[in-house]
Amino acid sequence: MSTDASSLTAQDLDFLRRPLHGFLSVAAGPLPPQPRPVWFEATAEGAVQLFTAPDSLKVRRLRRDPRASLVVAAPVGERERWLSVTGRTTVEPDGAHDLCVRLAARYWDLDDPVRADQLAAILAADQTRVVLHPETVRRYVH
Repeated sequence: MSTDASSLTAQDLDFLRRPLHGFLSVAAGPLPPQPRPVWFEATAEGAVQLFTAPDSLKVRRLRRDPRASLVVAAPVGERERWLSVTGRTTVEPDGAHDLCVRLAARYWDLDDPVRADQLAAILAADQTRVVLHPETVRRYVH
């Protein structure tokens, strides 16, 4: 395991560009973390962003305490590899729908009419963009 105290490496960014699920945990005071699977995108600036409903539990918790972490692991059948990004988040009112379209194209076959309809339903709802700004990055590659 190695740690780069504050930034994602080029190898990390390559790994994060794959259509993998991340598990987001937000600070919840005395409650134990309750990770949730999320789609995500690593930005060129080295942050990680995702979209969610503006009234979701994760957004309500992040407004009280902006700390969060995202863990991404390689799928079964590949060599063991994982990446953990921890830091403070910002909740951004803009860019969520564009992010959603990019991520849907990455994770789903949008030629499938069911998936296309699901994307349309997501885009019809309000969405918020959450940006995780890395403070600690830990990684393991075997």
